[in-house]
Amino acid sequence: MRDFHLPGRSTVHSVNGMCATSQPLAAEAAVSIMRAGGNAVDAAIAASAVLCVVEPYNTGIGGDCFAILSKGGGGDIIGLNGSGRSPKALSLEKLKSAGGDLGLNSVHAVTVPGAVDAWARLLADHGTMELGRVFEPAIRLAEEGFAVAPRIGTEWHFLEGHLAHDADAVAQFTKDGKAPAVGEKFRLPVLAETLRLIGAKGRDAFYEGPLAGDMVEKLRRMGGFHTAEDFAATKCNYVEPIRTRYRGREICEIPPNGQGITALLMLNILSCTEVDGLDPHGAARFHYEMEAARLAYDMRDRYVADPDFGEVPVERLLSRETAEELAARIDPNRRIEDLGTVRDPLNRDTVYLTVVDKDRNAVSFINSLFFGFGSGICAPKSGVMFQNRGSGFVMEEGHLNCVAGGKRPLHTIIPAMLVEKGRAVMPFGVMGGAYQAVGHAHVVTNMLDYGMDVQQALDSTRAFPAGKGIEVEHGLSAEARDGLAARGHEVKDAFLPHGGGQAIVIDHERGTLAGGSDPRKDGAAIGY
Repeated sequence: MRDFHLPGRSTVHSVNGMCATSQPLAAEAAVSIMRAGGNAVDAAIAASAVLCVVEPYNTGIGGDCFAILSKGGGGDIIGLNGSGRSPKALSLEKLKSAGGDLGLNSVHAVTVPGAVDAWARLLADHGTMELGRVFEPAIRLAEEGFAVAPRIGTEWHFLEGHLAHDADAVAQFTKDGKAPAVGEKFRLPVLAETLRLIGAKGRDAFYEGPLAGDMVEKLRRMGGFHTAEDFAATKCNYVEPIRTRYRGREICEIPPNGQGITALLMLNILSCTEVDGLDPHGAARFHYEMEAARLAYDMRDRYVADPDFGEVPVERLLSRETAEELAARIDPNRRIEDLGTVRDPLNRDTVYLTVVDKDRNAVSFINSLFFGFGSGICAPKSGVMFQNRGSGFVMEEGHLNCVAGGKRPLHTIIPAMLVEKGRAVMPFGVMGGAYQAVGHAHVVTNMLDYGMDVQQALDSTRAFPAGKGIEVEHGLSAEARDGLAARGHEVKDAFLPHGGGQAIVIDHERGTLAGGSDPRKDGAAIGY
C-alpha cells in the first residue's frame, strides 16, 4: 500500500465492473455501457471508439487492434489478431523501382486498417450490443466536442509538423494548422458521420462502398498500391495465445506477428536470474532488465514476422534452453558490448484499455495508429487517418519480416493477461510502441518480485534501451544512474515518459476488482 503522506494515486476498487483507460471519458463510456446491460466486450469497443475521438493521434478507425478475452474469468483465453495487411500488389521490387520507402509519412507504410473488422467480429461473437449502440458515446463527443486533456494536447502540439504534409489531415485535425490547446473544445464532425454510418450499416460500410472508395482513392492518388479488393478482403482471425510461467503465474500474449513474444522472452531470461532480491529502484535491477530487453529485442528483430509467410520459431524462442543461453550472457557488472541496437527505438504511442464486467468477462484490448496520427495521411470525405504500420517491415530481401504483398508487419501493440490457478486474474497492458514488451515485464516483475500493488507497479520509474545507451525517466535516482553508468550504460533522459498502461486485478475469492491507470497519461480506472 502506498504512503499516504506522499503524492500518488490509490488503486480503484469496485465490485460489479471496471474499466481502465488512458482517458476518463472513455472509461466513463465503458461503465455507462455496462450499467445499461452491456458486457465487457461491448464496453471495451465503446471505450476504444471514444479514444478514437478524444485521442485521435494515438488511435483511430484507420488503425489496428488486438484483444485477449477471458469469458467468466476462466482460464480458456481467446486471442484476436485484428492487424491489417499490406496491399496485395506491393512488393520489395515494386517499392524499390518506384523509389519508395517505408518512412513514417510514406503511403507505402499504410497497411489496410483492421480495427473496424475486429470490433465487429468481437461484438458478433462475444458482445450483446450492436455497433450503433456502442458507438453512441463516441459519436456524441465527436459531434458536440470534447475538451482536450493535458497529455493529449501536449503531444498533439508536437505533431503539427507531421500533419502539415497532408492538407486533408490539417483540415480535419487542426484549427488553421494549429493543434488545439489543452482545455480547448475540439470537434470531429466528419468522423462523427463516418462512425454513424458504420454503426447503422455495420462492418461492410467501412470496407466497401463510399467510405472504402474515399480511402482507396486517396491512397492511390498518393502512389499507393491499395485496391478496393484489399479493403473488402480484410479479415481478423482468432489465435491461440502464447504463454510462459513466471513465479508460478502464467502470462498470456498474442503470438507473432505481434511482439508479445518479446515480453515473454524477457521474463524467461529474468527468471534465470536473482532479480527478486534486488532493490526495485536500484541500478542492479535496471541493469538486468535492460540487458534482458536487449537480448530479447535482438531475437525479436531477427525472427518476429507474419507466420503466414515463413516459420517463426515460437517454441524454440520460448524454450528454457534459449532463456538460459541468453541469461548466461548477462554480466552483473558490465553491459554486453556485441549486441545491436533495438530497431525502432522511438516510443510510438497508442491506447490500451481493459474492462472486467460483473460476470467476470475480462478484456485486454489495444488499438493503434502506430506513430502519432499514423502516416499523417487522411481520407478527405471520411476523416479516416491512416496508420503507418508498414514501417514495421524491413527492406532486406530474405528477412522473415521483409515487406511483401498481403503481409502483416511486425507489430508493437500487445495486450496481455495474467492467469493464476486456471483463472484470469489480471488483464493488463503498457503503451508506447517498441517499449511495450519492456513495460509488460516491468509491471509483472514489480508485482511478482517486489510486491507492488497494481497502481504502484504502473507508477514505477521506467527505462528503455535505445541506441548505445538507455533512456531513463526523471524518477530514476542519481545513485541508480551512476550505478548504470559504472556498468557501461550511456544514461540519457527520456524526452517523454515511456508509454502508459492500465491493469485490473480480479480477486475471485473476495468478489472484488482493483484497478490502476498510469499517471503518465490522462487516464482513469472507473468502477461501479
